[in-house]
Amino acid sequence: MASHAGGVQTGVAPGHAHRAVSGWLVFAAVMMIFSGLMNLLQGISAIRTDQVFLVTQSYIFQFDLAGWGWVHFGVGIALLLAGFAVFTGAMWARVAGVALAGLALVANFLWLPYYPVWATVLLIVDALVIWSLCAGPSRAGAGGRGEAGRTA
Repeated sequence: MASHAGGVQTGVAPGHAHRAVSGWLVFAAVMMIFSGLMNLLQGISAIRTDQVFLVTQSYIFQFDLAGWGWVHFGVGIALLLAGFAVFTGAMWARVAGVALAGLALVANFLWLPYYPVWATVLLIVDALVIWSLCAGPSRAGAGGRGEAGRTA
């Protein structure tokens, strides 16, 4: 967007605030959609009680496989929706994304005894989502500079 010395942006429709969507937010949105799809598939597979899961008897957290399937199914849908919302650059979407990725991180940690490799990959993806949402642009704009950072 071009601006003149007064700081007024041209090319922006009146009444619409410019929202900065940086590369970190795009990365976070894509990873949230990926994580949501993987959690959704994981949930469907667990609900159907497929034979791909390893159930250990000595793990301290023992839960019903179908119950965990519904948890992952719900978290997956929520991550998908929040991932698409992050593309808008809205602050509420970023906050919701951090909260949902944190919830998915805990759910996948507790999922470790059932499918260790898949859970570990999703743990890493969810941690990257949280980091990239927190490292995105500030409210001041994509460059992170407010009025004090501008030169006359």
